[in-house]
Amino acid sequence: MDIISRIRYRSGLIRKKIVLCETEDLRTIKAAAFLADNKLADVILVGPEKEIRHFAATESVRLPDTILYSEIKDGEQLDRYADLYYEKRKHKGITRDQALEVARQPLYYSSLMVASGDADGAVAGADNTTGDVLRAAIQGIGLKPGSNIVSSIFLMSTMDGQVFTYGDCAVVPYPDEQQLASIAIDSALTHKALTDEEPMVAMLSFSTLGSAKHERSEMVANATKIAAEKKPDLDIDGELQFDTAYVASVAKRKAPDSSVAGKANVYIFPNLDAGNIAYKITERLAGATATGPVIQGLDKPMNDLSRGCNWEDIVNTSCVTALMADADQK
Repeated sequence: MDIISRIRYRSGLIRKKIVLCETEDLRTIKAAAFLADNKLADVILVGPEKEIRHFAATESVRLPDTILYSEIKDGEQLDRYADLYYEKRKHKGITRDQALEVARQPLYYSSLMVASGDADGAVAGADNTTGDVLRAAIQGIGLKPGSNIVSSIFLMSTMDGQVFTYGDCAVVPYPDEQQLASIAIDSALTHKALTDEEPMVAMLSFSTLGSAKHERSEMVANATKIAAEKKPDLDIDGELQFDTAYVASVAKRKAPDSSVAGKANVYIFPNLDAGNIAYKITERLAGATATGPVIQGLDKPMNDLSRGCNWEDIVNTSCVTALMADADQK
């Protein structure tokens, strides 16, 4: 069973409530129908049920009766979300009336639905930019305790069935030591949630454990120490060159005392240049499948889509979001 099949299977076992707000997009409607028909998640669609069902019918999509609907309208639910947003943002000078207007927006409504516990996770981005999705997630849900930045990972599945986590490849251009440590911890948690494997984290650099002296490699080494202090049970080492982290024979020579070298399954890149290039090289030259970006560091999950996604991408991202929600709730 490949990693996507495993993710879908595990999502079906836990049946989390996933909210989809881009309901004027046929891809969302098809994904919602598939998720509900196959009992992969309990789907909540944002918008008037009658209008959504009419749209689906005109496109020959049958929406199962198990799908839930949440219309944005004046009332107790919208007021709760407005109050929640106001409490989160009043330090920025926002008024209660402004909070109400923000809560009416489907992206923010979805994020506040998750923040309030009315849904376990949200997925958007088919029709909205990454910036807009992340803004709604950060302002509506906020960061999880211990995280100081929102970042991302790609789940890389190789042709021989191995699965690795690469972070950050999509969000944070040049993290500082504290941010890089947070990315490492969050990537390890995401890897565990999505693969059910224990994470072994390699903090990558052009140097291995001091073999080269430079402020950039020292930054990675310092970030490793910070992450290890914040999460003592985390199996992490660095700074490590990629071959030391991946190849057991090289690890034996370069880092014989490392518990991670030669066995890493989570690779943390020092900046977005390295991460983005590496995942695309792995995808194109090694024939790996990249799943993501998966957004992490939020208190509760809200994931982004590419605007070029297909409906199956929405299904897969919804299942990923369900597993992240399950891990957060344990």
